[in-house]
Amino acid sequence: MENITALREKSAHLAKQAKNLLAEKGSATWTAEEQGQFDGYTNEIERIQAQIKSIEKMRDLEADKFFENAAPAGRQAGQADNIDALTAVALYLRHGNNVTAEQAIAIRNAMSTTTPAEGGYTVPAEIATMVVDAMKAFGGMREVAQIISTAGGNAMNYPTSDGTSEVGEIVAENAAATSLDLTFGTAAVNPFKYSSKKIALPIELIQDSAIDVVQFVVDRLATRLARITNQHYTTGTGTAQPWGLTARATTGKTGATGTATSVTHDDLIDLVHSVNSAYRARGARFMLKDSSVAVIRKLKDTTGRPIWNPGDAEGIADGTPSTIAGYAYTVNDDMPAMAANAKSIAFGDFSRFVIRDVVGSTAIRRFDDSAFALNGQVGFCGWTRTGSNLLDTTAVKLFVNSAT
Repeated sequence: MENITALREKSAHLAKQAKNLLAEKGSATWTAEEQGQFDGYTNEIERIQAQIKSIEKMRDLEADKFFENAAPAGRQAGQADNIDALTAVALYLRHGNNVTAEQAIAIRNAMSTTTPAEGGYTVPAEIATMVVDAMKAFGGMREVAQIISTAGGNAMNYPTSDGTSEVGEIVAENAAATSLDLTFGTAAVNPFKYSSKKIALPIELIQDSAIDVVQFVVDRLATRLARITNQHYTTGTGTAQPWGLTARATTGKTGATGTATSVTHDDLIDLVHSVNSAYRARGARFMLKDSSVAVIRKLKDTTGRPIWNPGDAEGIADGTPSTIAGYAYTVNDDMPAMAANAKSIAFGDFSRFVIRDVVGSTAIRRFDDSAFALNGQVGFCGWTRTGSNLLDTTAVKLFVNSAT
């Protein structure tokens, strides 16, 4: 059975091709070949959509008819059959607590109960992975940071120590070595509880067998959680929210007067070399907003030639270049836009930035109360606990635009 996500991606690609064909022809008369090509796209889209509907119908039947098809005589009294995590989640998201006693037991067996009186469940590992993978697509911090998972959410302080200025010595014959004590500090990486805010969806949409309700709800709540957490990973103040990158990293280069909304090639080189070479050798990269990438792509050298040219790793014709001044970069639209005194570009070893997730803290709740029911809706809300901090503030440096 084909993966439903792959089928939807294939359908979207075909739809894009069909739209492109329409746009290219405009008001011109189509040839028979072009008409056939367009019909081929639309026919294939219809076939894929029918296949998706069939897959979803079977998935829904497998979940809803699980207990009807099971042989109750083969079970001990009070014991429910085991069901897989996806089936349990699908049952819960579609029907909430409006399930049989046996179904409720099986759902609890597959999904850890957190607040049974409220119908909340910890998301099984398979679904939690779907949430985390979806969150990676937003912002960029989870793509480059070091991710750690802890069993609990208790306060945690990492020891820190800056040894970049420490050197050894030459010792004369029969002379004693001198001492150089290490200095240590701590950096807190404490989790905060995040919610996706409530999502109201029509009950018909949730109960419609053609809808992949698990993927639909997971994508929606993960998107919201990803946006707020990436924002705090990037610019969090450390007060009632995680420590963000720009609040912890130090300034490597401040632009000269006149660069309040711009940056020069020399600024980028100075920023690179403001980071110790030991960190540059550990996969250092830039991080900046997409609009800042556009500014850099327009930079010219002293002869008026663009800094970017087809001789780079990727040419302009191939889209966004893969490097800036020879280093890879990550687009993070939560980085500040270029403006007066903005910390608009970061460079360094982002593995020294830690994101901490609390295992088992990702949860989904379905709401069936009157506030939703009277409108023919079902409510959903997601939660997770996470925090962040830059453990080594010398590993990443910032470019700060000028004040004027």
